[in-house]
Amino acid sequence: MKLPRTTQNWLTLSGATVALISLFMIIFLFVISTFFQEGHTYLGLVIYIILPGMLVAGLIMIPVGMFIHQRHLRKIDPETIPPWPYVDLNKPHHRNAFLIFLLGTVIFLFLTAVGSYEAFHITESVPFCGTLCHEVMNPEYTAYQHSPHARVACVECHVGEGADWYVKSKLSGAYQVYAVLADVYPRPIDTPIANLRPARETCERCHWPEKFYSHKLRKETHYLFDEENTEWHINLIMKIGAEHSALGLREGIHWHINPKVKIEYIATDKRRQEIPWVRYTDLETGEVRVFKDKENIGDEAELPMDKIRVFDCMDCHNRPSHDYKSPIRFINEAMTAGEIPKNLPGIKALAVELCEEEYTSKDSAMAAIETGVRSYYEEEYPEVAQKQPELIARAIEGIQEAFSHNIFPEMKVRWDAYPNDIGHLEFNGCFRCHNDKHETEDGEVIRRDCNLCHYINAQGPVDNMEFGLVNQALEFKHPDGEDDWKDSLCTDCHTGGAP
Repeated sequence: MKLPRTTQNWLTLSGATVALISLFMIIFLFVISTFFQEGHTYLGLVIYIILPGMLVAGLIMIPVGMFIHQRHLRKIDPETIPPWPYVDLNKPHHRNAFLIFLLGTVIFLFLTAVGSYEAFHITESVPFCGTLCHEVMNPEYTAYQHSPHARVACVECHVGEGADWYVKSKLSGAYQVYAVLADVYPRPIDTPIANLRPARETCERCHWPEKFYSHKLRKETHYLFDEENTEWHINLIMKIGAEHSALGLREGIHWHINPKVKIEYIATDKRRQEIPWVRYTDLETGEVRVFKDKENIGDEAELPMDKIRVFDCMDCHNRPSHDYKSPIRFINEAMTAGEIPKNLPGIKALAVELCEEEYTSKDSAMAAIETGVRSYYEEEYPEVAQKQPELIARAIEGIQEAFSHNIFPEMKVRWDAYPNDIGHLEFNGCFRCHNDKHETEDGEVIRRDCNLCHYINAQGPVDNMEFGLVNQALEFKHPDGEDDWKDSLCTDCHTGGAP
């Protein structure tokens, strides 16, 4: 088949070779993945992103080579070689080149349509987000798989609908690719709260304020740091909404997102843990109240008034899918589930102590947990080590499993790296505002009253539980019997590790 003289150069021939090889590789791998059900994130990346990139590069090399060769020929014989591009369909070699170009363009556009569609779905998939950069995203992916949103795709929250946010996410992803390749990403990864799409455009597509919730019973089991691992139960009636769902959001925790009111605040730190200024607006009456923490507000003139934020779901539910539990929490849960035998003496205190240590790698953590547990029982309880080795082995496996779901040494990801603003036990959460310090000019304060959001109707050890009547709130009793908690915040003592 005759082709124009301008195609007879190494750059054009190399481009054609690269394009053809890439095309055949795409077809071959597509057949493998489709008919033999061999699917993988990396295979999709190769088929729909890397190889198409090589195909396009090869196609670009073809006309570039022809243009360069044309200029070279004109320098040699400018009289007989016409300027490029020059097409004369009466010439067979021009006709051949045109037909190849036309057929190639049709095939290329078809493959581009299919490939673009598949590339879009690959880059929007959960495996792409969670497993492509395994070490970097492993903490987030692992926590996500054990979260209430495990069936919700990452992009539903991190990108949402619309082309503008899709483009923003891909531009942001371009720098992330560079950061991973150059190994300049932070450890742990910073929480991108400043760049997240507003919760009203993501969360409220499934959860919405008009969906009212009434009270909900929450049962918790804790194990004390004593030899018997004493069980301490507490039942809480959570006031998510009003007492009856028909009353809507007149009171309760979700009152903060009542469409009839607007809560705004200013945070003086990136993590939004320090909140010295809060404004309440009744959207029906126009009433406005400003609460200031006069102890921590400093020079009020220096407050960043341009950074006023409207309170939304993410101001409490800031770890909805990537919650890294503290050792106290995940050891309690593992013991309740039977994954760690609670009849092993002192296992709660030992497990928490081992898990709160900082390790350099997961392997060193797993080894330290096994060595620590075995040596503890061999030295402190030799009869247990001799007669019940299977319990010790089960405890080791349970502690290691719980640790690996919540702590990731390589990325320096631990519970204390990411504050969780639900509740107020290990992070101030509710107490960022509800601390009896935020006050209006008229003396009204945002109260630190436990019964505003929940009340206790049962508490105590298994054999000596205290029960309240229906709708009766019991006064909280700390397991140590002391009343110091009344004059301090929970976080003054509770850090997520051993007391």
